[in-house]
Amino acid sequence: MSRDSDASPQDEAARAGWLSYVGGMTQDQIANELGISRQRAQRLVSRAMAEGLIHVRLHHRIGACMDLEAELIERFALQRARVMPSLGAGADPVPAIAPAAAAELERFLKMQEPLTIGLGTGRALRGMVDAMGYLSAPQHRLVSLIGNIAPDGSASFFDVVMRLADKVHAPHYPMPVPVISPTAAENAAFHALPPVARVANLARNADVIFVGVGQMSDDAPLLQDGFVTRAELDEMQAAGASGEIAGWVFDQNGCYLDVGTNHRTGGVRIMQGLARPSIGIAAGASKVKPLLAAMKSKIINGLVTDEPTAAALLARL
Repeated sequence: MSRDSDASPQDEAARAGWLSYVGGMTQDQIANELGISRQRAQRLVSRAMAEGLIHVRLHHRIGACMDLEAELIERFALQRARVMPSLGAGADPVPAIAPAAAAELERFLKMQEPLTIGLGTGRALRGMVDAMGYLSAPQHRLVSLIGNIAPDGSASFFDVVMRLADKVHAPHYPMPVPVISPTAAENAAFHALPPVARVANLARNADVIFVGVGQMSDDAPLLQDGFVTRAELDEMQAAGASGEIAGWVFDQNGCYLDVGTNHRTGGVRIMQGLARPSIGIAAGASKVKPLLAAMKSKIINGLVTDEPTAAALLARL
């Protein structure tokens, strides 16, 4: 008999995903176990993955990926690199790198010594947090490196600090300022407020940093998400904008620009040459140029990416 009356569609999808990826069952076996058709079993397994109900991690280190990791570490003097297999041409790379990024973050969260963990925002960071399991890490503090208020006054969609805090039960400190303020004077006024100043100081002194890396081409996330106008992007492109991290825009050498929204960006800059871990989470052809700049200037000293991006980075040297 079908269990449709006993479980919600999401419950059934989770059960089908569990039987497939953990139990190793075929779709015919899942259909028999759940009392449903093979076609429905296939749809439920697909839904379980699409909705993030089941997380899959690769525990075997593929030799080609390990070779790329070693070469990235040597060429860019990185502290650490993780390279994940490609999902194929045209596929979204975030699902490939998110589990590896989650494992890197969990490595720090499992440390007993209290740490302050600074976090950027973006799709890759959100994917990282979504790929994590639940664990208890109340000894650590989580702090946002970037403002969490969107132009319309809403909370920034890709802010991850509160999302992560819910999974690890750690104290968390959002940056209560706009991602980009309307004027430099307003941005300064926000940062003069004692609560904001305390959070910003915590962020500047984070023991480990995880950030996404954005491109500044015509498909710049800052433009697509409504944080900069087309005219502002044009101005920064003319000044040599190559990428951005936590909203701060830099050129092809990883030097922060003294134009455009950098005069109004909330949160804190990640300074070049930090000794503590500063890990970039990014993959895709559009990320190659900003990743090169960020690694050359040591804004980031660690990287989680995929095979095609790693190969492209090494080919550009």
